[in-house]
Amino acid sequence: MPLSLNDFDYELPAGLIAQAPLAERSASRLLVVGEELADCQISDLPDFIRAGDLLVFNDTRVLHARLHGSKASGGQIEVLIERPIGPHEALAQVRASKSPKPGSVLRLADAIDVTVLARVGEFFHLRFPDTEDLVVLLERHGKLPLPPYIQRAAGDADESRYQTVYARSPGSVAAPTAGLHFDDALIARIRERGANCAWLTLHVGAGTFQPVRVDDLGEHRMHRERYVIPQETVDAIAATRAAGGRVIAVGTTSMRALEAATQDGPLTAGSGETEIFILPGFHFQVVDVLLTNFHLPKSTLLMLVSAFAGMDTIRSAYRHAIAEGYRFFSYGDAMLLTRNDDAV
Repeated sequence: MPLSLNDFDYELPAGLIAQAPLAERSASRLLVVGEELADCQISDLPDFIRAGDLLVFNDTRVLHARLHGSKASGGQIEVLIERPIGPHEALAQVRASKSPKPGSVLRLADAIDVTVLARVGEFFHLRFPDTEDLVVLLERHGKLPLPPYIQRAAGDADESRYQTVYARSPGSVAAPTAGLHFDDALIARIRERGANCAWLTLHVGAGTFQPVRVDDLGEHRMHRERYVIPQETVDAIAATRAAGGRVIAVGTTSMRALEAATQDGPLTAGSGETEIFILPGFHFQVVDVLLTNFHLPKSTLLMLVSAFAGMDTIRSAYRHAIAEGYRFFSYGDAMLLTRNDDAV
């Protein structure tokens, strides 16, 4: 029987949606999902990592991608950059009482005049001033774009806590949230276990929060995301495989980049764009273990983890997490999953 959207639904009490980070990054809880469920802490993660394993992190950095402003008519608008498409242009969501027309000019942050070039599906193609690089302008005038389920504006603490400690490549409008649990001390302890670390970049678009709106999952279309996989990471994965170690993806973003890059052949270094949609039945080729946060009902990310660990396994884990009061979503707790090649 074909899968439908309702197969990935669950009831989540609103009080379990984390609205702020804990005082320490590594203080979150960790649900280890194996033959049994184990309630642990992120600080216990090194105990589940073996010498010779490789953790692959996403080093993307979140842009100040949210801007407020007005149209020439005076109407108020909110702009959320979806992704830069050059040094002075971007695709963006624009919230306004009436959609701006191509050729119109938007005044953002009372400082930047932006031209609407075209409508591209649900996004708008915007041109920013060419006096400075787009990322520089956004860092100066924009605000950090917290996810829509966090019911508050970004504050000073979010400037650091909604970035990973190893973030260095600006381009995302949402954090790779599994990485938010890591501090330098935890990474050092993982290395002391004899494990290795590698990095790639996948720039997360605002589409990561878009709900699936069709019951027939075959009709859903993902938003495009750009990724870069360095040669050092390809070499590290090959060495890990040769030595019998496991590849551990830190977050679904690292997984999407690695699995997308092997859809047309062996893993190679380079950059690309992906619209990969991972559903149960997907054949994983790279990732053995996944560290991930808890995901929204009916979301593509919930479908991804169900494909990786098994639908029944994920349903059981989520029921347990809700009953035990785990914190959900971006600032929430995490789970550690092992790939189940017999997953259904």
